[in-house]
Amino acid sequence: MFVSSEIKTIPDLFYEALKRDISDALAYKHNGSYHPISHREYKDLVEWVALALREKGLKTHDRVAIISENRPEWAIADFACAILGLPTVVLYPTLVSSQAAFILQHSEVSWVICSDSNQLNKIMESWSELPHLHTVVVMEGEVPIVPHKNIYTWDQLVSWGRALSEHQAEVKQWASAVKPEDLLTIIYTSGTTGEPKGAMLTHRNLITNILDSAKLLNLSAGDRSLSFLPLNHIFERMVGHFTMMHVGVSIYYSEGVAKVPDNLLEVRPTVLLAVPRIYEKVFNRTLFTAAQAPLLRRLVFSLAMSIGRGSLPYRYAGRPLPFYLKYLHRVASKLVFEKILARLGGNLRMAASGGAPLAPKVLEFFWAIGLDILEGYGLSETSPVISFNRFGHIVPGSVGRPLYDTWEGRPFVKIAEDGEILCQGPNIMKGYWKNEKDTREAIGPDGYFHTGDIGYLKDGNLYITDRKKDLIITSGGKNVAPQPIENALKTNKYIPQAVVLGDTQNFISALIVPDFEVLEPWAKRQKISFQSREDLISNPRVVQKVMNQVNKINTQFSNYEQVKKIVLLGHEMTQETGELTPTMKVKRRVVNEKYQKQIAEIYS
Repeated sequence: MFVSSEIKTIPDLFYEALKRDISDALAYKHNGSYHPISHREYKDLVEWVALALREKGLKTHDRVAIISENRPEWAIADFACAILGLPTVVLYPTLVSSQAAFILQHSEVSWVICSDSNQLNKIMESWSELPHLHTVVVMEGEVPIVPHKNIYTWDQLVSWGRALSEHQAEVKQWASAVKPEDLLTIIYTSGTTGEPKGAMLTHRNLITNILDSAKLLNLSAGDRSLSFLPLNHIFERMVGHFTMMHVGVSIYYSEGVAKVPDNLLEVRPTVLLAVPRIYEKVFNRTLFTAAQAPLLRRLVFSLAMSIGRGSLPYRYAGRPLPFYLKYLHRVASKLVFEKILARLGGNLRMAASGGAPLAPKVLEFFWAIGLDILEGYGLSETSPVISFNRFGHIVPGSVGRPLYDTWEGRPFVKIAEDGEILCQGPNIMKGYWKNEKDTREAIGPDGYFHTGDIGYLKDGNLYITDRKKDLIITSGGKNVAPQPIENALKTNKYIPQAVVLGDTQNFISALIVPDFEVLEPWAKRQKISFQSREDLISNPRVVQKVMNQVNKINTQFSNYEQVKKIVLLGHEMTQETGELTPTMKVKRRVVNEKYQKQIAEIYS
């Protein structure tokens, strides 16, 4: 276990990290080039923002929301709030206004710090329903003058703090008042009912996870990362934000998901933190390109991959390659592997994958071509790391060894009688904000957190075999609650039944049983001929008609929750046919098995 007696809170981590005095602690893209922010500038900005927030009346335990894409202001606001003992409520910038309003209202935030006018507009729509909201700060652009509303720019906030710089030495004193058990952040996660629950994480929760994960990741001062996973996601925040800062890794912010390929080539990171979808894209594109290549190039690619696969037993175990294999792998790298890795910047020495399971064949592919990818497992409620594959102990298909064998004399991870994975330790949340019922269900009297996942331990490694709860996790790491989407779809007259799919996939889809009493008359009016229901649902115009109805419903949801593809079924799902329980709940495992052919077609 990695222990530091000096670092017990996030402010401790911040001030300890500043001792490295890095010239490009952070960097952001502006006017076509990256601009660095040194540790000295970082310190000033954080302390100025802290001074301004305190001057404007925020008190310890007041909550501040951050709604923004990844950028330096996000990190600065986060550390400033941590120093003042202000728990941050972090939201996806992709949330629609009603979703954001629920979280802001439920968490009773006093201030919101948001990125731009798009986020401000969401807040303006619901401000009248947010009695605790006092002030909004907008990072970029001009702000409107609205009577009886406190709306300021980020530059104004920084200026207020800079004007108080004679008191800057006091900020570190405020930081020393923060205790490990103080609430650091509230992260809202989707439940299976769709109503978000706010996981309360303390400084101790995050610090123990940061310090003990840092050793496993083998990060070094002088490394460079590209930050593009949402900072409000616990994986990016713990590893890509806090851990990188702690170790001394320079953090370069991407311009957005669409620009990630370009930014990788510009930044040339040495370490990469990504969700499976990023690795899947490179994997699939490589195989597609190889399949289209001339015969000789296909043979060279095949031979190189054979050499790479031959290296896996040695590389997984952390053993040096035999001389002949080392030589062959070097040749394969020059001819093939370096060209593949060039798409990721060409400078990576290691990567990590989280947020969703990474397919073993994808993991094996990257290790074969020379990129070490570590995969772990965890949840927002566990800060997040529960287990991690270690260098020298890589077991594809598993999610690695638990972070600890035991904690305070008890197993850190154990398997319940029904196969559910349970975890107890310093990383377990305090509970759900204003939700004692769900807290009691999640954390048992013995202190073990119920993950909702089914799995087993073998040779010290943890394996995930199934999901106990219905929550979908896409390959991009987004949590999607299927029931609200299904319920919304079923409000449309064409759609009496729908099952939403997408676990471990890169988009959401749905199996839909249309209302044939509505659909058939429409088809006849359109002069669509059919002899049976199967004829009807296989007609492209019919499928498009139902998809148009789905698209109307999609506007109620964030982009990652929207149904992108559908398959129509020709018969109703019932208890008798096995898809429904006696209480009319969908048996998702049965549906996945029964319609595996249709589902495979969706994601082919």
